[in-house]
Amino acid sequence: MKSWDVIVIGGGIIGLSLSIELRKKGASVLVVERGEPGREASSAAGGMLVDCQLETPAALQPLATASARMYPEFVHELQVESGMKIDLRDQGTILFPSTAHASHPALQAAALPAPLTELEPALAPSNRPAFYLKERSVDPRGLAAAALQAAKRRGVDVSSGEVATSVNVSDGGASGVTTAKTSFHAPIVVNCAGAWSGQIAPHAFPTRPVKGQMLYLASPSRNLLKQVIRSPEIYLIPRSDGRILVGTTVEEAGFDKRTDTATMQRFQRSAIALVPELHNAKILEDWAGLRPGTPDALPILGPTATPGYYVATGHFRDGILLAPITAQIMADVITGTGCPYDLTPFSPDRFSK
Repeated sequence: MKSWDVIVIGGGIIGLSLSIELRKKGASVLVVERGEPGREASSAAGGMLVDCQLETPAALQPLATASARMYPEFVHELQVESGMKIDLRDQGTILFPSTAHASHPALQAAALPAPLTELEPALAPSNRPAFYLKERSVDPRGLAAAALQAAKRRGVDVSSGEVATSVNVSDGGASGVTTAKTSFHAPIVVNCAGAWSGQIAPHAFPTRPVKGQMLYLASPSRNLLKQVIRSPEIYLIPRSDGRILVGTTVEEAGFDKRTDTATMQRFQRSAIALVPELHNAKILEDWAGLRPGTPDALPILGPTATPGYYVATGHFRDGILLAPITAQIMADVITGTGCPYDLTPFSPDRFSK
């Protein structure tokens, strides 16, 4: 009966990135995915690589900053190994903060490098304070597709359409995974199942789905926007092919991924208020994704109480951003090569305590 060194439950960007990193360290890896790899929260995300103290929890800031810096090399490697193009943009972000956050210390060094009319001529005139953040953005769909191809080319096995129901335990430690259809065998298991992580026995991690609705507009001109535009109402994320992503909501709606007309209409109105030229922009697509939330809005990273069973989930709105650093530190933890970061704030044990 075939077995692997490691089974990764969940084929999103976290699970795929980790599987690649484990293969680099010589481990044989199986990814078990409930649907199609990369098609849940990863492909539904906006792709803003937010590294700002204003929006990142303090405990998460070291990982966020490190991961943001890793992104160019991370993307380059995936492109080389997959043979696919990933749309990584580094034009930065123009932030219109809420009134309460306009004087935040994190924005003191974020002055606009030029007048707004020069940076983004298409923006509607505004008297609101605006700031410039040196952030990147990435198209998550292309990223996830490239990660899947790179993983396969490195020899990662992938089993799609397998709903993991439990981690098998024998002699006090992990021994594999049982799905609705079959069982797979490995002495190490990593739960990267996102919003579904808490449904896999024997540990009920307190993850939950947090719904986010979004839509794509066809920009009337390919270079209408250069930077990401972020305001309290919405954000606009330009892609290099002329699409503009508009988002998003944060909804406690269970596993409901339906979109609603009222939200889409609100998105359109807010987008037009920021960029009047979007008045005639065609809606290309709308969708909703389920982010994996936790009670304290921090990821769950590290070993569980069951030897050989690890977890890397609960990344909430930062799964795309944190993929490179999560893969690196979890591979280090699993292989015992040492982790340079303090993972105490993210320990699975923190909820039982």
